[in-house]
Amino acid sequence: MIVLSVPPLLLVASGISLYLLDAGEPVARSQAAGQDAMWLGHAWVDGRNGERELSALADRLRGGGIGDVYVHTGPLEDDGTLSASLYPRAAWAVTALHRAVPGLRVHAWLGQLVEPGRLDLSSPSVRANVVRAAEQVLTAGFDGVHYNFEPVPDGDTGLLDLLDSTRAAIPPARATLSMSVHHIEPLPGIAFAGNALLGHPKWWTPGYLTQVARRLDQVAVMSYDTAQPTEALYSGYVRRQTELALAAVPPSTRLLMGLPAYHDDNLLRHHLAETVAAGVRGVRLGLGTDSRPGFGVALYVDFAATPADWAAYHRIWSDQRPPT
Repeated sequence: MIVLSVPPLLLVASGISLYLLDAGEPVARSQAAGQDAMWLGHAWVDGRNGERELSALADRLRGGGIGDVYVHTGPLEDDGTLSASLYPRAAWAVTALHRAVPGLRVHAWLGQLVEPGRLDLSSPSVRANVVRAAEQVLTAGFDGVHYNFEPVPDGDTGLLDLLDSTRAAIPPARATLSMSVHHIEPLPGIAFAGNALLGHPKWWTPGYLTQVARRLDQVAVMSYDTAQPTEALYSGYVRRQTELALAAVPPSTRLLMGLPAYHDDNLLRHHLAETVAAGVRGVRLGLGTDSRPGFGVALYVDFAATPADWAAYHRIWSDQRPPT
């Protein structure tokens, strides 16, 4: 997003900085199995996917280090409620995924747009409805709740209140609480200036990410949709995001870096630049020799991931080849 939000001279300097961040070779290391995640589409809970799709996905998941899946179960209504009619096959999906991939943790992915006329996190009644929706999906059999609210302004207290209320209702012993989180400002001050120029929140300050992460078991940084035009620039951007996230997220909270296994091409994303391979390279450069327990990557999203995406993930990150 840097290319859209800074003056020309700073743009040039930012580009040079990102190219420099892409320099070097990642430290050779073996990645621990079971620390990665993947977002799964709504077809798993509404009846469109069945045993054939399950078999294909299970082959992929067994071939690498993915231990968590976030299954799209919403969206929430604008008042924070969740209609059970949206997930008639949730019980089948959870049971089938557990059976196909023993040890897999299956989370319900709940979210909605946060903007005027939509989900209002400043409303106590809306927050209470969201918490009830979280309890609702746990009753359906999910192992955890995965929130995705966009865009949330840096410093937003409504989100913090929602996470506190959810944690009170769903303690760690009952279920895992996780969330997809915004990019971290690459340089001090970028969040305020860049968000103002964009007209909507894109970046959080490290301090706010810390406040959010302390209330969660897992955070997944959505390190894609960056508008970077080349793989090298994207890799450098992800390296910077990884370094910042490692510093901001407490070690007690599992940290995952989101990678783009989808192929949209628009103003905010160039699919030939934002690749799984470039993202993994950036993550590895940013991780360096850090051996934080529970660190992983998260792939978005199952229905768009290609064989090339899976091959890059296995070859460069999980050190395992997918079954043939």
